[in-house]
Amino acid sequence: MLDVSAPINSGRPKYVSNNYPYLRIPNSLMKSLQQPQKRMSNQGNNDVSNGLRPPLPYAEIVVVRHGETTWNASAKIQGHLDVELNAVGRQQAIATADRLSKESHVSAVYTSDLKRASETAEIIAKSCNLPEKKVIRDPELRERHLGDLQGLVYHDIAKLNPKAYQAFCSHKSDQEIPGGGESLDQLHLRCTSALERIAKKHTGERVVVVSHGGTIREFYKRAAPRSLPMGKVMNASVNVFHISENGDAWIIKTWGDISHLKGSGFLNNAFGGDGKSG
Repeated sequence: MLDVSAPINSGRPKYVSNNYPYLRIPNSLMKSLQQPQKRMSNQGNNDVSNGLRPPLPYAEIVVVRHGETTWNASAKIQGHLDVELNAVGRQQAIATADRLSKESHVSAVYTSDLKRASETAEIIAKSCNLPEKKVIRDPELRERHLGDLQGLVYHDIAKLNPKAYQAFCSHKSDQEIPGGGESLDQLHLRCTSALERIAKKHTGERVVVVSHGGTIREFYKRAAPRSLPMGKVMNASVNVFHISENGDAWIIKTWGDISHLKGSGFLNNAFGGDGKSG
């Protein structure tokens, strides 16, 4: 079992929504994130429409990162490689499922088709009394393909494959990773289009989407293009988005919530939440 004896920062005089020191969001920023973020026009205008209420009709999308894997815990890069949950990850999924089953009704559960996500999704669906047919596997929700870096330990990649490492660290969003890896632009288009498609199908409903650290960060960028995610996207964290029917407006309602893990004994800060491992 993971060591959870480290003190948790429970005071929140300045920060909201997370209860975790690695995911601190100032009140002022959270307020701005909860304003509709309109799609950028061809002229690059992405001004936030301050003061508007959530767009109606909209879908409430509860985005969950999958539970921990042995590769997460050992800093090994997963990408599209199919690694299943470890014992801790399954317990995290159970704790998340228990939380979601006590909240508003879930109409369906969408998931990446990779085992670590689909297993998390199956546990959530069962707890929410949804039949197997309500669990929809979608490869568009997969983690970023990290090319030749997949299967390597993160701390070794600069030495073992400097070319791929340089591409991974590039600030150019169109930089692909050698070995069939995606650029950030490709990842962004793939996963945000998938979420908008889901939102359109489930307007007026609440659905769960189980995905990966890299893709969830792209969801954040889509909703808040003028700010960067705070901290890691933790295993089994809950992030809630309201997305308008036409996909033009995204609102972040909850970001990085892992409060449901604190009482389970499986709170962790597993490696890979920033998209390096997936």
